[in-house]
Amino acid sequence: MKFKHLLLSLLLITAVAASAQQAPRYIFYFIGDGMGISPVMAAQAYNRDVRHSDTPLNMLQMPVVSWCMTYSASAPITDSAAAGTALSTGHKTRNNMLGMDADTVAVTSIATQFHDRGYGVGIITSVGADDATPGAFYAHVPGRKMFREIDLQAARSGYEFLGGAGLGGLQVSDEQSAEIMAAMAAEGVQFVYGPDQIADINSRRVALLNTHGQPAWNIGYTIDSIPGVLNLPQMTATCLAHLQSTTPNAFFMMVEGGNIDHALHANDGGTAVKEILNFDQALGIALDFYREHPDETLILVTADHDTGGMSHIHSRTKQHNPLAVIDHQRISKEVFSRYCKALLEAGTPITWEQMRAYLTDRLGLFDAVAVSPEREAHLREMFDRSFNRHDAADQETLYANFNAFAVEVYALVNDAAGLGFTTTSHSGNPTPVFAIGVGAERFSALNNNCDLPRIIRAICNLPND
Repeated sequence: MKFKHLLLSLLLITAVAASAQQAPRYIFYFIGDGMGISPVMAAQAYNRDVRHSDTPLNMLQMPVVSWCMTYSASAPITDSAAAGTALSTGHKTRNNMLGMDADTVAVTSIATQFHDRGYGVGIITSVGADDATPGAFYAHVPGRKMFREIDLQAARSGYEFLGGAGLGGLQVSDEQSAEIMAAMAAEGVQFVYGPDQIADINSRRVALLNTHGQPAWNIGYTIDSIPGVLNLPQMTATCLAHLQSTTPNAFFMMVEGGNIDHALHANDGGTAVKEILNFDQALGIALDFYREHPDETLILVTADHDTGGMSHIHSRTKQHNPLAVIDHQRISKEVFSRYCKALLEAGTPITWEQMRAYLTDRLGLFDAVAVSPEREAHLREMFDRSFNRHDAADQETLYANFNAFAVEVYALVNDAAGLGFTTTSHSGNPTPVFAIGVGAERFSALNNNCDLPRIIRAICNLPND
């Protein structure tokens, strides 16, 4: 009888050990901020009909596809903080809270658990490195704008890599900036600015940020082709190379396409499509790694929520091959609005003929993009209201206030491209889930956002927090 019990114990130990050995050593978690399924499918339609690619987007080639519900503990429409907390910890919380449950009790992210197990950890985003989604993987604060506390907790996290446009905590005051930089230095964090300094990385812990003088909340949109700034594929490759160098046996990466959300809040369909393609390119880097380590890697792709309620619809201007309009757009709504506001603030005179030529050059309007006489008359009226009569109100969204003339221009561009919006805020639409690798099949059911980290824990033999 004792022998039988001993044999059963040995078999159980062997089974547990085998299960542990099957856990993936490399986990990639891609989060497209605001990336509902309609923007994804618009990007795929552009890929197929304009780029004439027979190869679907990388995320659409992943074998497991499902859905995710996103409501928070306080509202049917989540914000990024509550959604990021659910996706990182497995706990629903109230909007605006990071790394805490609805009762303001700190909860543990899977990134922290991996790090405690000896995995390297990299957290990167195309927006602020202490914004809601990245912050949810290392911070515990009742308010997402508590950047000082978030940045100090980032310093104490021990994570090997943190990347983004900048840190909000460094923008408040010289005194606070000095405090945060001193805390980072004390923890051995090397600050690296822009693409040109990537080759200078020589520390186990790295913070890769935009070059000085660039915005701290956004690395810049792909469509604007800003020279000398970071881009998400480059940041992904840099983080991956760093983790392979410092913690080659096991690592966890979270990659956020934060700019997708900013573009969708702006109702800038062309910019959003280009950001999704950029995000998908970054995903391709992880998939290349997966192909070299298929039995040791898990890749999960999702979104924290849907933004804009975007739909891919018939072109209202009856444009031939409507999504080709995107290739004539060479400036984001945000940058064009800043251009308009700069003219107004400087008192620089501009005629309708000059503006019309600018719109043709930067957006293809009146040339490749059809504009009816009635629509042009409406545009000109809004131009007069904005630049001559000064009686047009700005459009206010979460991340920017847009000049009224810019709003009208981009509504026309969206109509020509066949991209429609129902809101400048978030929606309650479900988000897509794509997965490949070890344990990917466990994500195949209808998921709740808090389910995703719980499933990762089960696959990787981590305790549930």
